[in-house]
Amino acid sequence: QVQLVESGGGLVQAGGSLRLSCAASGRTFSTHTMGWFRQTPGEEREFVAAIRSSDRTYYADSVKGRFTISRDNVKNMVYLEMNSVKLEATAVYYCATRSRARAGVSGPDEYDYWGQGTQVTVSS
Repeated sequence: QVQLVESGGGLVQAGGSLRLSCAASGRTFSTHTMGWFRQTPGEEREFVAAIRSSDRTYYADSVKGRFTISRDNVKNMVYLEMNSVKLEATAVYYCATRSRARAGVSGPDEYDYWGQGTQVTVSS
């Protein structure tokens, strides 16, 4: 049973920084792509960042240059470092992984397992 548990969310001022963590368990973690998505009420789940087993990274244009995704395969952790956060970053952030290789990384339907989410609120 794959489990993903996010942590690190909270209240941050605009322009500040926050680091989200995702602890993975239940299977071999290092061989699969990990992703971060976010969602606000009434909106579709939105791609934020992903990292492949090769450590190649991908980012949404809206966070490129400010957010950094990384992984620690020994600890089965994936992180999202959020810098210079903007008000529009307020959302529930979800960690995700998948059971098999796929070509794309930015679609929610390309992931099979999700965490419960962690709330990030950016204040002005």
